[in-house]
Amino acid sequence: MASGSNIRTYYDGTWHEGDVPIMKAADHGSWLGSTVFDGARMFEGVTPDLDAHCARINRSAEALMITPSVATDQMVKIVREGLALYPKGTPVYIRPMYWALDGDESAIVPKSGATGFAICLEEIPMPPAEAATTLTRTQFQRPILADAVVNAKAGCLYPNNARMLAEARAKGFGNALVADAMGNVAESATANVFMVRDGEVFTPIANGTFLSGITRARHLSNLRAAGYACHETVLSFADFHAADEVFLSGNMSKVMPVTRFDDTSYQIGPVTRRARELYWDWALSDAR
Repeated sequence: MASGSNIRTYYDGTWHEGDVPIMKAADHGSWLGSTVFDGARMFEGVTPDLDAHCARINRSAEALMITPSVATDQMVKIVREGLALYPKGTPVYIRPMYWALDGDESAIVPKSGATGFAICLEEIPMPPAEAATTLTRTQFQRPILADAVVNAKAGCLYPNNARMLAEARAKGFGNALVADAMGNVAESATANVFMVRDGEVFTPIANGTFLSGITRARHLSNLRAAGYACHETVLSFADFHAADEVFLSGNMSKVMPVTRFDDTSYQIGPVTRRARELYWDWALSDAR
């Protein structure tokens, strides 16, 4: 089931109206989970970091041993052709996808050069500026590269994220703050995480257990350019209980303030608001 509306699908070299079938029952991706995707956004007529998202899906495919079949610049061109089909100002979620079609003689390893490709565009509004969420601990943790393909944005990783999120919701929270294998904070179940203490910005250092997001990097660049001290470092759950502000960073909402972590409450503070302002200023600037 789609999460948005007004869907358009690029498949087999052309754009189609609606959510069309693209995968067969015997495709490697259908029964062995060899799928990767990425997510970008169009809002207020701009597509921030679209090229970076298209480049990342090709890296994700290679990490999952799938042969990427569309060059980054060509993928950007196809996406823009699809976006032009929407009325001006429509907020659109942009999801390019690859999956393996066949396996090798073992059936398990994806066959080189046998790759399915599609792009799904869905109309999904941006969350309102006043939206916020809450966080709680979860019994589940982020895997490491030795036992999962954590260097790819791969569909096979998301059942683990889903059970984190389901546990958090069952406890009455909006999302989960998740540990890595060492017990330090990695990210949330759905997005990278930032905290603010004494006016300085902190985010977990990229240690190979989670994707260091494109929007995460953009926030760090924007905030540093605006004069904020930003630290990528090891952070504990105790650090988050001692924080003044917390916000999530991801493509779907760009900035999502956090108002509570278990029994600790936060205000939506000035740095969180400034991070959002800086992102929108950058995205809507003439340079974009």
